[in-house]
Amino acid sequence: MSQQDLALQFQPAAPKPVTLLEFNRRIKALLYNQQVTAVWVTAETSDVQVRRGHCYLELLQKDENTGQTVAKIGAVIWASTFMRLNAKFYAVTQQRFGTGMKVMVLVSANFHEQYGLKVVINDISPEFTLGDMARRRQEILDRLAREGYIDENKELAFPDVPQRVAVISSAGAAGYGDFMNQLTRNPYGIKYYPCLFAAMMQGASTVSSVIAALDRIEQHQDKFDCVVIIRGGGSTTDLNWFDDYNLALKVAQCPLPVITGIGHERDTTVLDYVAAKPVKTPTAAAEFLIQCGANALAQLSNLTNAIVSTARDMIARNSEQLSYYASSIPVMARNIVDRSRLNLQRYIETIPLKVASRITSEHNLLDRRIDTIKSLIAQALLKEQMRVKNLDDKVQLLSPRNTLNRGYSLTMCNGHIITDASQLHAGDVITSHFKSGKTTSTVNS
Repeated sequence: MSQQDLALQFQPAAPKPVTLLEFNRRIKALLYNQQVTAVWVTAETSDVQVRRGHCYLELLQKDENTGQTVAKIGAVIWASTFMRLNAKFYAVTQQRFGTGMKVMVLVSANFHEQYGLKVVINDISPEFTLGDMARRRQEILDRLAREGYIDENKELAFPDVPQRVAVISSAGAAGYGDFMNQLTRNPYGIKYYPCLFAAMMQGASTVSSVIAALDRIEQHQDKFDCVVIIRGGGSTTDLNWFDDYNLALKVAQCPLPVITGIGHERDTTVLDYVAAKPVKTPTAAAEFLIQCGANALAQLSNLTNAIVSTARDMIARNSEQLSYYASSIPVMARNIVDRSRLNLQRYIETIPLKVASRITSEHNLLDRRIDTIKSLIAQALLKEQMRVKNLDDKVQLLSPRNTLNRGYSLTMCNGHIITDASQLHAGDVITSHFKSGKTTSTVNS
């Protein structure tokens, strides 16, 4: 046997292929044999689109810790089923079936030879979604309460008349237009000063956009009395963006009191629990501000009426008193005149006696003072006489004549008394005076 024949003998047999259609049919048969139809599954919806009545979406499962997608599969709700399920879902949750929802759905695996694997949703449990929404909201509220933030904004002092209003809304939103019309056309003519801080009010950018608007307001907080966050009605799915912990914390810690008017009468978000004043709609927010102004006007009117009433009462009482005084004055005047006349008569009768007594008293005082003066003059005269006598004695004692009488002489030169020999010079002519007579001498040395 040649080597070529030997190689052909040991060459493996060629595989027997099947067609792609046959392969897909085997997969389909395998799925049905494994009974994976009609199973309730919990998942999160993504990329929900409605085309020609059919609802196409993806079902996701994310890791609770990392948020990473760990499972994903395409799904469809056929038009005949979607109309019924969507109505059922809305009746319970008050929101349309859409992206980003936690759902529990009854699914079956459908494998088509041409279109591949597709999960068909046959039923939905809206109570599961409603419960998940409530659970998530309650978790946020419990955390805010546990951390002490849930009542922080409510405890701020609310101004009596909040006129400087920082408004967070979408600029072109109908709710913002309703708010402005209601506020600026109020029947009381109260002037308000709203300032818009535009923000995205739906979609994934809602939280970051509203927080950024609150940051801008805080930079100018001294220019505003309060903050109003408004958004008109929409699906509950759109309002779910306001059930966010970070946004709720930012509102709770806002340094200005916050008014929320988000959605319809039936809608409530986490922000409504932390805001100083939650109201149902944007129009209701404007009505609240107007009512604050109206209350202040009413209070001012009451004070005005009270002041007018008090003034009238005081005028009435004073008028009565004035009337009483007016009627009493003539009588009082006559009494005063009569009493004054009697007093004057007594004074007239008393004056002569008082004058005579006073004159006598003054005469006696004058006599006493004359005697005193005479006595003082005599004493002073005697005293001066004695002083003069003493001076005369001293003069007599110290007189040069008295000194000459005692044997002394008085030497004079050129009319001057000589008391020291150094005053004289040789040739000076001196005169010596004695008790009796005088002599003239010439100084030799």
